[in-house]
Amino acid sequence: TILLILGFLSTLAVIALIAVAVTQNQPLPKNIKYGIVLDAGSSHTNLYVYEWPAEKENDTGVVKQVEVCKVEGPGISGYSHATEKAGPSLAQCLQQAKEVIPSAQHKETPVYLGATAGMRLLRLQNESAADKVLSSVGNTLRSAPFNFQGARIITGQEEGAYGWITINYLLGNFKQVSGWKKLLHSLKFSSETSGALDLGGASTQITFESKDLTSESPENQLYFRLYGKDYQVYTHSFLCYGKDQALQQKLARDLQAIWIDFYFQTVEDSSLPDPCFHKGYERTINISDFFKNPCTSDKKKQLPFSQLYIKGEGDYQKCRENIQKLFNKSHCPYSSCSFNGIYLPPLQGDFGAFSAFYFVMNFLNLTSEPNPLALNKVISTIESFCARPWQEVKTAYHHIKEKYLSEYCFSGAYILSLLENGYEFTEDNWQMIHFLGKIGSSDAGWTLGYMLNLTNMIPAEQPAGPPLSHGSYVGLMVLCSLVLGSVLLFAWLLFHKPKCLQKGIV
Repeated sequence: TILLILGFLSTLAVIALIAVAVTQNQPLPKNIKYGIVLDAGSSHTNLYVYEWPAEKENDTGVVKQVEVCKVEGPGISGYSHATEKAGPSLAQCLQQAKEVIPSAQHKETPVYLGATAGMRLLRLQNESAADKVLSSVGNTLRSAPFNFQGARIITGQEEGAYGWITINYLLGNFKQVSGWKKLLHSLKFSSETSGALDLGGASTQITFESKDLTSESPENQLYFRLYGKDYQVYTHSFLCYGKDQALQQKLARDLQAIWIDFYFQTVEDSSLPDPCFHKGYERTINISDFFKNPCTSDKKKQLPFSQLYIKGEGDYQKCRENIQKLFNKSHCPYSSCSFNGIYLPPLQGDFGAFSAFYFVMNFLNLTSEPNPLALNKVISTIESFCARPWQEVKTAYHHIKEKYLSEYCFSGAYILSLLENGYEFTEDNWQMIHFLGKIGSSDAGWTLGYMLNLTNMIPAEQPAGPPLSHGSYVGLMVLCSLVLGSVLLFAWLLFHKPKCLQKGIV
């Protein structure tokens, strides 16, 4: 009977120990939140899905990108003549987001759409059409099973600021993440935060933390609080200076020159030799459509022909000379300026250049080196590319759409002009610029920064914890261990007593 009791108690104590240990140490359920941001740019729209743990670190969520979907067709501003089609164009990517995010969390997942410079221009050109486009995309997003939080046109200042937040977050400048230590070391970022250079189709932004900010231009200053720390940054967005609109501006200037030449009867036809396109390339432009753009409308001239025929020359030096005329450096009402009379404090620290900065430089094989190439090497590479005949370029890059391929020469020359002539980067500080496409699994751009800023407003939840407190767990484990130990000790004493005592017991 004693042996049965001891065996039962021993088994009970072992089971209790195992049950408490397994229950207490089983994996905790992940409390993951999701968010969706749509970047409605001038040339296309991208949908990004982000996730973050419900618990926050220093009041800001730890957000990472888990999915990206490129919407088919043009940017939403391209639907100005068929506004009802803008919203339905997003349907395929919304379906993809539904498959990525657990269905139980669809209703609580916020979805935001931010429209950038393409819609800023459309609003200037046709405010009614812009409103109808936003209404169309808003209706589509409301019909999705997510928590619609708004579709709006963000300012250029917001676009620049959120891009700055994105790259500094991904580079570990706000919160040191061990996984990025090797990357940080290889990029050799020396400043506490990195500046941000963003280039789209219709606008470009420069943003960086500066210790030399003055009260000269308060509209170019922003203040952030992220991960428990305050930041003061300079930012400015140049509308009409994205690569596509810069090309339109350059062509408008060329048209003005043709108008003058025609007026003085020095030209007789509507052909235009253009050094920024490859030799052998030809393009036709409808002049009536050309000057509807707010970036070119102030240069409108009455010409005796309806179409302009561009013929490429492939001359990098002439191309740079033409592009530099876009940057007015003649007047500066502040202590220092970039161009067009816009305040710019002295450049400080390293800069991450992304979006079209990266796409163009990556196409030209200027981003594969671990360290930035010297400025003269970049110039010679772009000059050599521009000099290649169009037929040769078309054959070598037959997989790229002709519209994009034909403009890489201009885009490369424009990027150098913007950085050198616009922002005054030189051979000495060119090494400060790092061209960034992805960092880890996340794209460099403004959308992640937007999501990070929004998580400051998302309440933190109580983290999921084990069923027992630490003290209760230790107490139960000690109690069960004492019971088991007592039983084993009693059994040992029972079977190791002197024989005389054992006989007496019998």
